[in-house]
Amino acid sequence: MAERSETYEHVMTPEAIDGFVRDHFPAAHGFSRTLRVGEGRCRIRLQEPGEMHLRPGNTVSGPTLMTLADTAAYFCILSLIGPVALTVTTNLHIDFFRKPELGRIEAEARMLKLGKRLAVTAVELFADDVLVANASVTYSIPPPEHRGG
Repeated sequence: MAERSETYEHVMTPEAIDGFVRDHFPAAHGFSRTLRVGEGRCRIRLQEPGEMHLRPGNTVSGPTLMTLADTAAYFCILSLIGPVALTVTTNLHIDFFRKPELGRIEAEARMLKLGKRLAVTAVELFADDVLVANASVTYSIPPPEHRGG
């Protein structure tokens, strides 16, 4: 079956996304860095991975990977709808394939469906360019009168 290709117009750059997080979510600023957006996708990198991200066995923890997947999905959505702080996760399902060691950890979110009230993304997570997990993440988008800033 051929993949259906949507055309998406991105309204936020990686720098604008990172600036929005810095200004509106200071506790989350520095967790990741946005590498690129385009073609309905957003790629981010875990910043400064360290011992706090590990579990026994020198493996990057599941909660770290889930947070990275959720963050990539959120940034992908923001890149397409603009800076809507009240957009929230409604569902996240993740499958782990390999135990990633500490190193370069990246996530790439791809928009599957962008509606007026829901956005569905597929996220792939990589450790040193090896696929280690994938996730499906759904977000609720507030109506325009409740979007805040």
